[in-house]
Amino acid sequence: MIDTPTSPFTSGLPLFFVITVTAIKQGYEDLLRHKADNEVNNTPVYVIRSGGLVQTRSQNIRVGDIVKIEKDQTFPTDLVLLSTDHANGTCYVTTASLDGETNLKTHRAVPEIAKLQSVSQLDTLRAVITCHQPEPDLYRFVGQIAINSPEEEIVRPLGPENLLLKGASLKNTNQVFGVAVYTGMDAKIALNYKSKSQKRSSVEKSMNTFLIVFLEILVIEAVISTILKYSWLREYPYNERTAQEKNSSRILTGISDFLAFMVLYNYIIPISLYVTVEMQKFLGSFFIVWDRDLYHEASSQRAQVNTSDLNEELGQVEYLLTDKTGTLTENEMKFRECSINGIKYKYTKGTLIPDGATGEINGQTFTNEEVMFLKAISLCHTVHISDLEETNRPTLRHVAADVSKVQYYAASPDEIALVEAARRIGVAFTESDGNNIILNIFGKTERYKLLDVLEFDADRRRMSVIVEMPEEKMIMFTKGAESSIIPLARSGAVTEMSAHVDELAMKGLRTLCIACKYLSIEEYEEIKSQLVEARTSLHQREQVVADVFNIIEKDLHLLGISGIEDKLQEKVPETIEALKLAGIKVWVLTGDKQETAISVCLSSGHFHKSMNILELTNQKSEGECALQLHSLSVRIKRDHVAQHGLVVDGTSLTHALRKHEGLFMEISKSCTAVLCCRMAPLQKAKVVRLLKLLPNKPITLAIGDGANDVSMILEANIGIGIMGKEGRQAVRNSDYAIARFCFITKLLFVHGHFYYVRIAHLVQYFFL
Repeated sequence: MIDTPTSPFTSGLPLFFVITVTAIKQGYEDLLRHKADNEVNNTPVYVIRSGGLVQTRSQNIRVGDIVKIEKDQTFPTDLVLLSTDHANGTCYVTTASLDGETNLKTHRAVPEIAKLQSVSQLDTLRAVITCHQPEPDLYRFVGQIAINSPEEEIVRPLGPENLLLKGASLKNTNQVFGVAVYTGMDAKIALNYKSKSQKRSSVEKSMNTFLIVFLEILVIEAVISTILKYSWLREYPYNERTAQEKNSSRILTGISDFLAFMVLYNYIIPISLYVTVEMQKFLGSFFIVWDRDLYHEASSQRAQVNTSDLNEELGQVEYLLTDKTGTLTENEMKFRECSINGIKYKYTKGTLIPDGATGEINGQTFTNEEVMFLKAISLCHTVHISDLEETNRPTLRHVAADVSKVQYYAASPDEIALVEAARRIGVAFTESDGNNIILNIFGKTERYKLLDVLEFDADRRRMSVIVEMPEEKMIMFTKGAESSIIPLARSGAVTEMSAHVDELAMKGLRTLCIACKYLSIEEYEEIKSQLVEARTSLHQREQVVADVFNIIEKDLHLLGISGIEDKLQEKVPETIEALKLAGIKVWVLTGDKQETAISVCLSSGHFHKSMNILELTNQKSEGECALQLHSLSVRIKRDHVAQHGLVVDGTSLTHALRKHEGLFMEISKSCTAVLCCRMAPLQKAKVVRLLKLLPNKPITLAIGDGANDVSMILEANIGIGIMGKEGRQAVRNSDYAIARFCFITKLLFVHGHFYYVRIAHLVQYFFL
């Protein structure tokens, strides 16, 4: 037997201590996440049971439960809307935490059930909902509801407009009732989550590699020493073996000697390295929490560290992937400039000042073209007024004068900015009951009859309303992107305003074109019949309706152009520029529309005016996508000196990644800046994974503030959550959390750099 100067206890005790300290540290961080999850799972909700409302926890909701949700609450699970406090069964929802869109979406209940607005009425409801199995697509829902009535069974279709998604918030509606269809991990947003995995830093992976090498050396030393011992004893026995040794198994004796040599030589493995590194990381993370430069006074929020294992990775980031809405921007739209009948105006303090005019204008008078432009933006929209304000406001004239008394909700943040600007100028949208719209025009009330709405869609990129004016004339107002309005304009200052569109876009403003078209009674009757026929079509209804819209929206008179600023967070352009100077490649991944995303990228400095913008959008098939990819590749090789920016949407990305992943990544790496828009949460995570799997294995960092960013935050090497306005989902699932995007420079360039230097010196101290 081998007598060693060290015992198994003295060798095993440090190892046990290291494992214990590491377990305590990891357990503490997991406990914090567990508490955050419990806050969500234990949110109190009301469900209808046994004829009354019963309070329970959100985690106890089961499929088929009828849930009551009140204004500004978040939906705890996916619900089919049954009824609201509105007689027409409509409610308004914001999905900012799901897809990054701050707009207000309208959802509708089935008419036969919408009239059941009390708990007792809903408790007597007997119906069966049939729908598809749970799927991660946020914008798709197909089902039907069969209502059992005494006379007959009524079957009605269900679509996305009937589904209230988990994570969305109820706005502009006092209360709604909905039945749970997808709960728990079957909810659409939950299916978009990526399972959380243990993240390890590159330094820790290197340490593990070295330790494996040293462990192999230790095993080899022990094996060689055991062999040499028996070889030496065979030739030079230094004492007689005892009876016990003679009777013992040679195999067991050999194993015992091998383990003894392992204990004897174990000092070559620095067991204390792990506990020292863990303590250095854990205690060092407090420097981030204590940093006053990372403290946001307006919200009284300081930086937060959820995982201290990745401190040194902050200084090695190569790709930074960021959300747009709420991360780069403030979610605040401001009306800044416009062009009316070929004349540019600046909007200042509630007045329109012609371009080039100096000083303030007192007693401003408006031309017919200017008034018509203001009427158009006050009528052509999906804006709704807060119910509370509708009941409490005094008079219509008071609404126009007192801006603070009215709160608008809309299907687009641009629309709110336009309607509020028109109100401050003097043309105020004051009331809408579905069939009539009331405007207060410089103190005079006018009532407009709403005849029809041609809804916005991504292909047309415009919307229209047909109204009957007080003088009984019929007119159609159209609003949309310049590329979808200007080609249809046949009158107005088209040439001048086309140039103004480019000027406003160069300033980073979001542009919308406003046009109109007068209709005769005969024209309207023909339009009405076409719309009814298209909307009741059973085959390819969406395409038929779109074709009719295109027939109606032509031969327009161009009224003007609006320029809206999507307000960025402070120091965003400087932050992006600093990141690029440091060699970090920045990608913007957003669920928002292409035009909005490009505008923000221009104003934030992600895209530059001199940059060639390459587009991979609206690709309908893999073959079409492949042709476009090859075309872009040729353009990049031909203009290899110029800087390129790539814009890709979610649908095109899906086609590109099926069979042309390598070509897409080659094009992306050749571009200075990349923008991915209309992205589903899982697509964001897939893009992050593609970058992580590049041959050089770059360090990726994902940053976002909404539930739609959770998947990419979990997928990236480092995930950072922004403490924004879209809930706390991103913060709870992140490794680090900060209040503002501009704090990222201090986090990476200072803390990340010094953490890497410290850990490098510490590891070298143990191995050298």
